[in-house]
Amino acid sequence: MEQITLSFPATRTASGKALAGVVGSGDMEVLYTAGAGNQLQVDITTSVDNSQARWQALFDRLAQVSSLPAGQMVIHDFGATPGVARIRIEQVFEGVSHA
Repeated sequence: MEQITLSFPATRTASGKALAGVVGSGDMEVLYTAGAGNQLQVDITTSVDNSQARWQALFDRLAQVSSLPAGQMVIHDFGATPGVARIRIEQVFEGVSHA
């Protein structure tokens, strides 16, 4: 298991908490808690070693097409594809935008 911590500039605020995915499903779980400030901190536990560059690229791409909210995100990844990872992350962002 690899532990990765990433931080990104946040360009919007959100409120509340959101959860997407199920850790026991064999894919991934994303938990997001809105916070004050101008950073999105992402803590990732993954079964895929040497994947920091992949996660960095995924969040860089998300930041280019959408605004990232301030807060804390926890990801438990058990080999999800980048497409599934992006869907789960977008689901929690949508969840807090409607909270």
